[in-house]
Amino acid sequence: EVQLVESGGGLVQAGGSLRLSCAASGFVFDDYAIGWFRQAPGKEREGISCIMNNDGSTYYRDFVKGRFTISSDRAENTVYLQMDSLKPEDTAVYYCAAGTGGFTVLEYDYWGQGTQVTVSS
Repeated sequence: EVQLVESGGGLVQAGGSLRLSCAASGFVFDDYAIGWFRQAPGKEREGISCIMNNDGSTYYRDFVKGRFTISSDRAENTVYLQMDSLKPEDTAVYYCAAGTGGFTVLEYDYWGQGTQVTVSS
């Protein structure tokens, strides 16, 4: 059974940091890209960053470049999203997903349940 389990969300003040984790199981980790998405109330789910587990390539949307860092621990089948300099507009439910890569929902086959990130001003 494929599982993606996010953790690490919470409440943080603006300017603070959080590290999200995505623990994957039930599929060949290196065969998939892992992406991080977020969805704020009333908004569409948007891609933030992704990592290609076969070669370690990483990609970021412009609005998180320089603030968020994605990394992968292939021994633990876990992907991390280090989020620094958080802003109130980063408040959303954050999801990880496994697929072919990219920033669109359709490029991903498996999804986690999400973890809430709230940034207070």
